[in-house]
Amino acid sequence: MAEAAQFQGMGHSPARRWLRRTAALLAGTPLLAGLLFVPAAQPAHAAADADGSRTVDVSLNGLSPSAPVKDDTLTISGTVTNKGKETVTDAEVDLRVGPRLSGRPEIDEASKRTGHTPGSDPEELGDPYSIKIDRLASGISTDFTLTVPVNKLDLDKAGVYQLGVSLSGETASKPYDQVLGIERTFLPWQPEAAGKKTQLTFLWPLISTTHLSAETGSDEQQTPVFEDDALAAELAPGGRLEQLVSLGSQLPVTWVIDPDLLATVDAMSRNYRIRNDQGGTAPGRNQAVAKKWLSSLEKAVQDRKVVALPFADPDLASLAHRGKDVSGSLSHLQPATAVAETTVETILHVTPSIDFAWPVDGAIDPSIVDVATSAGAHKIIARSDSLRETGSVSYTPSAARPIGGGTTAVVADDRLSTAFYGDMSKAGTSTLAVQKFLAQSLALTLQAPDAQRSIVVAPQRMPTAGQAQSMAKALDGLSSQRWTQPLDLIAAASAKPDPDATTRVPASSQYPKKLKARELPVRTFEDIKSTQETLDNFKVILTSPDRVVTPFGNAINREMSTSWRGKAAPAARYRDGVQSYLEGLTTEVRLIQKSALTLSGRSATIPVTVQNKLVQEVDNLVLRLKSSNPTRLKLDDGNVIAEQPIKIGGGHSQSVKFSAAANANGPVQVTAQLYTEDGKLYGGPMTFTVKASEITPTVMLVIAGGVLLLVLAGIRMYTQRKRAAARVAAAGDEAADESDDGLVHDAPEQPSDPTPDTGPESAEPSGAGEKVDR
Repeated sequence: MAEAAQFQGMGHSPARRWLRRTAALLAGTPLLAGLLFVPAAQPAHAAADADGSRTVDVSLNGLSPSAPVKDDTLTISGTVTNKGKETVTDAEVDLRVGPRLSGRPEIDEASKRTGHTPGSDPEELGDPYSIKIDRLASGISTDFTLTVPVNKLDLDKAGVYQLGVSLSGETASKPYDQVLGIERTFLPWQPEAAGKKTQLTFLWPLISTTHLSAETGSDEQQTPVFEDDALAAELAPGGRLEQLVSLGSQLPVTWVIDPDLLATVDAMSRNYRIRNDQGGTAPGRNQAVAKKWLSSLEKAVQDRKVVALPFADPDLASLAHRGKDVSGSLSHLQPATAVAETTVETILHVTPSIDFAWPVDGAIDPSIVDVATSAGAHKIIARSDSLRETGSVSYTPSAARPIGGGTTAVVADDRLSTAFYGDMSKAGTSTLAVQKFLAQSLALTLQAPDAQRSIVVAPQRMPTAGQAQSMAKALDGLSSQRWTQPLDLIAAASAKPDPDATTRVPASSQYPKKLKARELPVRTFEDIKSTQETLDNFKVILTSPDRVVTPFGNAINREMSTSWRGKAAPAARYRDGVQSYLEGLTTEVRLIQKSALTLSGRSATIPVTVQNKLVQEVDNLVLRLKSSNPTRLKLDDGNVIAEQPIKIGGGHSQSVKFSAAANANGPVQVTAQLYTEDGKLYGGPMTFTVKASEITPTVMLVIAGGVLLLVLAGIRMYTQRKRAAARVAAAGDEAADESDDGLVHDAPEQPSDPTPDTGPESAEPSGAGEKVDR
């Protein structure tokens, strides 16, 4: 089988191999008195061996099959990299198998070991299942592939065996055979089907971060506006969400979906716009990617179990620990659960279960349980590092645990659930994670081989593409169903609980500090309350409230999403953006500012203009006008306050007229204010000045007397002019007679015209103010 060992390098003869082993043996054996310097050097060699075993990095990039049977051939591929400063010579890559580990704690302990420990690690398998490398220079990497028939591994009883790959060699400063690098993994060995297989439930989450804003276009379709176009990369081939769908479609998993993701991708499948750095928007171009992803997902979930989380995956722990201090925060959960079911049914055409709540990392306390069940959930996905066993159970119990009040905690196994945390983009890391997952699942089954149990795996909420691929490899390794068999989450939650398993919900003081430090702050829920109050006040005046309530209601749900954990600044910017945009919409219905006006006469009308720049009609508004000095100026038949209902079409303005009466002269401050029909203020007040100028009876008598005098003066003037004209005519006749005598006479003096009683009209502009309609 020597041909089966593929490598890049040259091999060494069996004789040389024997000499190296002999030298290593002598280094650990007491010698004759004449060679006492050799035992003195022995501890140094042993120490060098322990420290030097980290000189070369050994990476295991592939192991196939991951769970072999008797007739299989095991193939292990990897890379060795010289991280030291010296060249390694006379090197050999060896396989080391054993010992069999007795349980889950031993697997945990073995996975922590790094360097080689002589006497603890098993002997190498040796030729012909090894690889020779002549030289491995500093900083250089070399790939290797080891193949060995499984029946040569001396595997005995079913169980988990430690499997190691080491590199031995020499350096110039240490010219003796030593282990310079080693990597360990696990080999699950269950050649025959177990009598009682573990029922394994694997959750497959489809959750993303917030991408949709509250803003929509004014067109009939209400074109959505995205905060960014980052979601397209997740949906595209090779992207995180694309990988989850394509891999999950081939696996026995339970889909756990945030309906907000579906709604967002559905919005992207049509016309949409994206915010840009200039404060405007640009058209989105990834409709085809969104449509393809939705189509693939719809096919993948048909005839499969789907669990829908409340819309936007609200942070239940933050609500329980921070939101409860702000009134109204918990009221959002029930609507978020209701819209979740509708969203999934509409887009994927499947009926989801909405009976599950999933707190962050499955950590619960009494307040989290109360919040989770307040929205109607009766099953809470917890984790075993939160509900720890008290010691009365020597094995891992089934997931379902009744915790009182008709609520079931579905307790996921923490070892299996966290197996794929970290960077799984590297083949070496992924291989180790897959083998450890399979080893833990087999060790779990062998804990109580005569008792069938139901085990749940709840992985990270938003797996990367690499993590999804690693999880898929692990589930492929279980596909033969020799010690596990798949079970959906609904069935797992309904399974018969283990009577000895703990059902005690941990106290609030036991909630992990690291998780609590990343919770959404109280300010989040205060901002949400403010936005909700603004929305409630706004929607009552709208004739088509759904155009506003739906996008803003969804945005409010997104503000309390679990995905904002640890992202305080971006979360605050999103909330501020939602509030600012909503306030901007409310100001589209407003009073037009008036300048000062003059009220001359006892009664007149005061016009006030209301403008509606929205695209829809507004109704249920009341405009109130208030006089600051009712003694001087009264409104509507003597009232201090006058009001009129308002109804204005979209894009229009309306002038509302109020009757007014002046009782005395002087300026009066008048305030106009819009209210909703239920008496709440809408917008700010608008104040203007009315200059009252009343005409009293005495003034009227004076004016009448003046007019009479003018008339009499006019008559007198007319009479005088007529008499004067007659005298002039008579004098003219006499002068004519006298001219016949040849005499010249001076003309008589003529009376001048009277001065006008009014001056000429001024050409200057009139004073500021408005004319009031009479």
